[in-house]
Amino acid sequence: MSYVQHVGKTNYYVYILSSLNGVIYVGFTDCLVKRIKQHKNGLYKNAFTKKYNVHKLVYWEHYFLRQDALNREQQIKSYNRNKKINLIEKDNKHWNDLYPFIIELSKRRPIF
Repeated sequence: MSYVQHVGKTNYYVYILSSLNGVIYVGFTDCLVKRIKQHKNGLYKNAFTKKYNVHKLVYWEHYFLRQDALNREQQIKSYNRNKKINLIEKDNKHWNDLYPFIIELSKRRPIF
């Protein structure tokens, strides 16, 4: 999870959400704050994340190129559960919700 400021360029994000029951979801977006807020608010009635109450942001990565982010999303989706858990716990051992952190970052550096 690194943050790199790159003003004037489009930014893309690969993220991992979890539920209290341990369900893991991997996604991609060009607006991390907005997309996580949509998950938290259950915007899409029939969505996987709404159905399984998956809305805690536990991991994210930043990319400047859309294709790089899409490739990474597919790579992480191909990981088995243990490999996804290891990826999360490398930077977020206690599976804290990182949404408040990105909200604060977005106030100072509006690229999220």
